[in-house]
Amino acid sequence: MLLGKLLEKTDILEMSADTAVEIGGICYDSRKLKPGELFIAVRGFSHDGHDYIEQAVDAGAACVLCQMAPSVRTPYVLVGDSRKALAAVSAAWFSYPASGLKVIGVTGTNGKTTVTSLLKRVIEGCTGGKAGLIGTNGNKIGDEEFHTEYTTPESLEIQEFLSMAAHKGCRYVVMEVSSHALRLDRVHGIEFETGVFTNLSRDHLDFHESMDDYAGAKSLLFKQSRNAAISVDDEYAPLMIESSAGPVVTYSTGDDAADFVAKSIKLHGDRAEFCAVTIGNLYRVEIPIPGLFSVYNALAVLSATRLLGFDTEDVVKALKTCGGVKGRAEVVPVEGDFTVLVDYAHTPDALRNIITAAKGFTSNRVVTLFGCGGDRDKVKRPLMGCIAVDLSDLVVVTSDNPRTEKPDMIINDILTGLKDTKTPYKVIENRREAIFWALDNLMPGDVLILAGKGHETYQIIGREKRHFDDREVVADYYAGSKGKHV
Repeated sequence: MLLGKLLEKTDILEMSADTAVEIGGICYDSRKLKPGELFIAVRGFSHDGHDYIEQAVDAGAACVLCQMAPSVRTPYVLVGDSRKALAAVSAAWFSYPASGLKVIGVTGTNGKTTVTSLLKRVIEGCTGGKAGLIGTNGNKIGDEEFHTEYTTPESLEIQEFLSMAAHKGCRYVVMEVSSHALRLDRVHGIEFETGVFTNLSRDHLDFHESMDDYAGAKSLLFKQSRNAAISVDDEYAPLMIESSAGPVVTYSTGDDAADFVAKSIKLHGDRAEFCAVTIGNLYRVEIPIPGLFSVYNALAVLSATRLLGFDTEDVVKALKTCGGVKGRAEVVPVEGDFTVLVDYAHTPDALRNIITAAKGFTSNRVVTLFGCGGDRDKVKRPLMGCIAVDLSDLVVVTSDNPRTEKPDMIINDILTGLKDTKTPYKVIENRREAIFWALDNLMPGDVLILAGKGHETYQIIGREKRHFDDREVVADYYAGSKGKHV
């Protein structure tokens, strides 16, 4: 593609390159660059792409797009913001695939993965066609799965996926949109058909300056969405509504002024039931995932699909057939009269939600096993410890993804939230040993929550990603390793 065609929607400050030069591809990682490609120098958290311009030129870059003029001789394009330019150039390279799709963006602290998964299944159930999904559990087109490293990939990968989804016959793509992605312009230039807001609670404050800054990042989604579905039970709902560029459908479990209101809520061990009330209509909804959060997730789906033009009766029927989502209140097979759940809960509110859900159907105790991630917001550690002992009958404090922090120091931060508690707790740093201990000490009727890892199949220790899957550890326990704690 000609350079000039690639730059048609990019704001250029200065240029030494010939717009008629042929570009063979786009790259923002100098290690992966192929001769003839356009190298885009992006400033990251730990590395600055501008430091690798010379390496990219030596590798055969046809041109460099950057925010600072290169120190080496090469054709270049100077822009004010290379992240936005990466998004614009990527969209141009793939011929603006979002323009031929209805893209639904879901943002919030908790519930994004489940809501996007449910939306994909409901859309496919109602249309009979394939839908695309970009999210934490991986990217999908129909039943085909694609690996991803981030909740919301970099803009080049997003545009490539949208192009692939369009070529494979998708009309809809559902996307988790993280606050990082919004603040770092990974979705810059995409006009979302519908934006969905679930909730906002403490998370990512190692990246955002404050909760208001975090909320401000989330609100950016609604400035580039044609319409929005918003939970009005969250204190930041007014900001999201104010930021919305088009019509808004609201949902709630308690505010009768909302467009969709959940009434007569019944929570069971394997499902949630409620009546969804709208003006002039009442729908009896059943979703086969337990917990009050499942009611909220179903309301989000009902609201978003209303905006997308789907018949609500069809949506209700589709929701009833939707199974659980990996790592979200996921029931793990066990041998015994108790329940083991794997859940991604890694924020105070998410931990409270899953424990509360378990308390709603246990016939005995709730046992909570959790840790906190290293190199992340330290303030939430004692908060999560306090929630765990306040709501559980037994707590096991262990390791999560310590990253470059010492696991015992992270655990010490958690334990400050357990001071003066009367709830029994056990500290076992090694997560495998902790899970074995918890299984050893379960009683009939108990619910054991393995929190924090969810869908993840690894632990990050130092800078190394090691294979680790809570489900596999439980399976090992019953496969003959029981009681060996190895």
